[in-house]
Parts: sequence; C-alpha cells; structure tokens
Amino acid sequence: MIRVPFLDLKDNVAALRPALDAAFARVMDSGWFILGPELEAFEAEFAHFIGVPHAIGTGNGLDALRIALEASGVGPGDDVIVPAHTFIATWLAVTQLGAVPVAVEPAAGRFNVAADAIEAALTPRTKAIVVVHLYGEPVEMEPVLALAAARGIPVIEDAAQAHGATRHGVACGSFGHAAAFSFYPAKNLGAFGDAGALVTGDEALRQRARSLRNYGAVTKYDHAEAGINSRLDELQAALLRVVLPEIEGWNARRRAIAARYDEGLADLPGLEQPRSLPGNVPAWHLYVVRSARRAALQAALAEVGIGTQIHYPTPIYRLPPYAGLGPACETPTDRIAREALSLPMNPFLSDPQIERVIGAVRAACS
Repeated sequence: MIRVPFLDLKDNVAALRPALDAAFARVMDSGWFILGPELEAFEAEFAHFIGVPHAIGTGNGLDALRIALEASGVGPGDDVIVPAHTFIATWLAVTQLGAVPVAVEPAAGRFNVAADAIEAALTPRTKAIVVVHLYGEPVEMEPVLALAAARGIPVIEDAAQAHGATRHGVACGSFGHAAAFSFYPAKNLGAFGDAGALVTGDEALRQRARSLRNYGAVTKYDHAEAGINSRLDELQAALLRVVLPEIEGWNARRRAIAARYDEGLADLPGLEQPRSLPGNVPAWHLYVVRSARRAALQAALAEVGIGTQIHYPTPIYRLPPYAGLGPACETPTDRIAREALSLPMNPFLSDPQIERVIGAVRAACS
C-alpha cells in the first residue's frame, strides 16, 4: 500500500543536504552568529525575491507581523482589521500591542476576506488593515488598497503562507505598507527552526523595524524605545539562503499537484474544492477542501495511510483569549472550521502518491 504522510520534512533536507552542510560549516567557522553577513545577504536576497527594497529578518513570523504593525503606528486602543479565519498569530500580533482585533468574515465560497467586508468593519479607531494570503492564495488586493488609500490606512500583509505567490504578476508581500513572512519549517520557504522576516518599501519603517527587533537600539547601547529581542540568527539565515533558490521550482511542483487534485477531485458529491481568483498564481502552501462529512472523510483517508490536517479547528474568537470578540450566532468561519480538511501538499509528493490521494478521496466520497 502506498502511504502518503501529510508532510515529511526529511525530504527537504535530503534534497539539499550537501549545500546545507556547507552553509552550517561556513557559519561555524566564521564565529559570527547574530546580526552578521549571512543575515545581511539573506535580507538582500529575500527582498529581491519579493521585489521590494528592504527585508528585515526576525526571530519568527509573529514578531515580524507585530513589528510591522508597531512600526506602522499601531498602539494601545487602536482597532486593527483582521480576518476571522486565520492562524492565531495574526491576532496575537495585534493584541500584543494593546490594540483590538476587529474580525472580518471570509468572502462567500472562499477562505480570504474581500474589500466590501473590510469596509463594513472600519471604525474611527481603525489604524491598520491586516490581510492574510491564506493557504498561499493571494487576496484580491486592488479594491483593498483603493479602500485603504482613500482613508489613509496602512495595509499590512500577513504573507506567512504565500512565499512566491503572485497576483497579476505582482508578488504577495509587495502590495502593502509592509508584509510579514514566517519561515517556520513547514512553510514553502522553511527554516530549520523558528524564523521570520518583514519586508517593506518604506525606508523609515525599515529603520524603525531594525531598531525594534534589536531591543529598540539605534546603535549599540543607544535605545530609543522599548523594543524586543527578535533577530534572525546567522545560522538560520545561511540555511535559508540555500533553500531560497529552490522555491520557484518547488512552487511550480505544488501548482502541478494542485492542478491534478483539481482535475481528479472534480464533481465529487459533498466535496468543495478550493477556487483561485483570476489573475492569481497561488503558492499552494495548503490544498484545503471542504466537506460536511469531514470526520468520516478524514477517518477513511487515515485508514488507508493518507495523512491530513485541519486548519483551523476552532475559530479564534471561540478560543478563551478572544472570547467575546465574535458574534454569538454561527458564522462563515464556524462553518469552515467544521468542514475544512487539508490534503497532502508538498513538492516531494510522487505521482503515485498523488494518484493514491485522489483515488482514496474519490472512494470515500462515493
């Protein structure tokens, strides 16, 4: 029986092992482990990859988003628009600054938010709009940017799942005032531990973000404000430099797998496939289907050795830290949380494994 794990990161390591070992040795031999040449080189290379002037490495994606918001002027008591359906880090970045997350439900039949819902949620206290390119599918940015520009509100992209995704040829991460990326190991561009970065075209924001990540220091021991310690270390930067050139090829393989899923799972009763907007080239970080019989579908796949995951099983406003920030009635996010199921998606899936997933899903839905 062909088994299909949801994800096996050993494949990523094996594909690049000699280059990763060389990068590790280079850092060990240098004796320089924080805020050094490997980080500077990776920041330049990643900024070029996204198509923006500046990248600032951070300890993780949450800190990248928090710093992007703080450097954009968000503080205590401010309202920040956030998607209702996302990973909790999007909300944590807001509340860690003492600001208030204002939840916006996803557009009908999709996972991402739309401009009309954002507009309806704006308040006089709205200080920023956070959009999330969830699962690697770009948000329809044009109306969001127009809405924000008309009101003078910065747009911050949470692009933690969208490395290499584009809309009309423009890379996610280059649309807004700033964008945050995570390099958590399971991401399309994954490190070998926690790591992140924010990108921006704004020189003033870049300077403040570099200070905020390093204890608020302008120069050593000259602390202009109360920052945090969140620095992408030299070792992770060196390893990420090895992985970065592979992303376009790996994303192309993800798109091919998604296209085969689209074809092979079409028209199954009770199964809703993800739909991409015209003009989008997703990164396909995840391939998420919906089924009212999710528990039965997941169990049937597990029985034949196919791994799946649920992203995300509980809406954030139903979790204890944020109880009361969502409506009492059932929401689109509640329904997604009940129905969404992520199928195996990574560039190292073999064609027989892909066909095995398709056949098992078809059998379970028939």
